[in-house]
Amino acid sequence: MLPGYFIIIGTLAGAAGSAAYLVETVRGRVKPNRVTFLLWSIIPLIAFFAQINQGVGLEALMTFSTGFLPLTVFIASFANRRSVWKVTRFDLVCGVLSLAGLLLWMVTKVGNVAIFFNIVADGLAAVPTIVKAYRFPDTEISWPWLATIFGIILTLLAIPAFTFANCGFIVYIMVMNSIIFSLVQFRLGEKLQPRINR
Repeated sequence: MLPGYFIIIGTLAGAAGSAAYLVETVRGRVKPNRVTFLLWSIIPLIAFFAQINQGVGLEALMTFSTGFLPLTVFIASFANRRSVWKVTRFDLVCGVLSLAGLLLWMVTKVGNVAIFFNIVADGLAAVPTIVKAYRFPDTEISWPWLATIFGIILTLLAIPAFTFANCGFIVYIMVMNSIIFSLVQFRLGEKLQPRINR
């Protein structure tokens, strides 16, 4: 197990990736899906407060950063017209389903149940960006996703005891970022699409 301060190092590594994504959004190089990034702002922050309610300590910092940093990207997407990604009906359906997951949390008001429904809601919010990364990898950059994965690994290695409350959400974030990173870095959509069309 790594010392606890590696949680802070891991959070900073993820923040560095998000800062780069933010800069590329302002430049118009990256086109974030606003539905995803808005919900990625709200949902982790709710998960963060659920973790605090469950007595989670420093490791909740990574969850907080995975909510606050997408909020900055969402706001930055309005700074440059070239950063706009057209929101489709599919994106809105995913957003509504994601909000339904949040409503289920409000009904239960139980910490671990809230974290579970936040994972479900966040996953539904991620679908538009996964589809975009699959079809249009040029609208993304890969290394910020990798930076967050690295940061989460450091965080996990510094957690003294694994519980659903302290690592469930960040393990999910690591899996989701791994999917998006792979789609963008290896352009899997371009490789798989011709086979699907045969």
